[in-house]
Amino acid sequence: MCSVLSHLGVDSVSDCHSTLRMNTFLNELNMLCMCPGLLLLCMVASEVWNAETRPIDFVCDRESRRDMNTVAEMAAALADCDALKMLPSPIQLPCIKVHKASWERKSAQEKKGDIAATLRALSRSVSVVKTLSQPGCAATLLERLEHTVNNYLHIITHLDIRGSVESPLFSSTAESTHSLSTVLWTFSRLITGKMEWLMADLTHGCP
Repeated sequence: MCSVLSHLGVDSVSDCHSTLRMNTFLNELNMLCMCPGLLLLCMVASEVWNAETRPIDFVCDRESRRDMNTVAEMAAALADCDALKMLPSPIQLPCIKVHKASWERKSAQEKKGDIAATLRALSRSVSVVKTLSQPGCAATLLERLEHTVNNYLHIITHLDIRGSVESPLFSSTAESTHSLSTVLWTFSRLITGKMEWLMADLTHGCP
């Protein structure tokens, strides 16, 4: 792992071990993030992730992408939160429907634009619902979802992709739902679908 990290900009073995210790810390902290009293700590850890992880690291390290995907943990926490069985306001679902041949004809910049637009819309929708939710597990889970979406948005928007102008349009018609489980399922499909396809397009630039 340290030899891989050295190609991604870690200048010394000491720096490498520090990075690995940080990743271990974040993985352990993810297990606690559903506790309302620890939400602030979890948010700080996410900010540390952003500071330590460059977009090129995200592209080139599949393990880092797996570690960042905590949708399954949020879905498990949702099962214990009766307050979110039905959302007080609908959330716009991420656009995951795509004609594969049409998607493959898009430039990397257009794919980036499509994903970024979807993430921005999802973040806005979650933010609105969060303001309507009562304190407790509902607000905690929505806060974490919003922060996770924004983490992905931060990385996608900072990818250095040259080419045609970023497309502001969705590749499919947006739908909404009052079911957070549907939102989480669709968000997971966005991460493992369009986002992974874009990463595959960009791996040619990896060390």
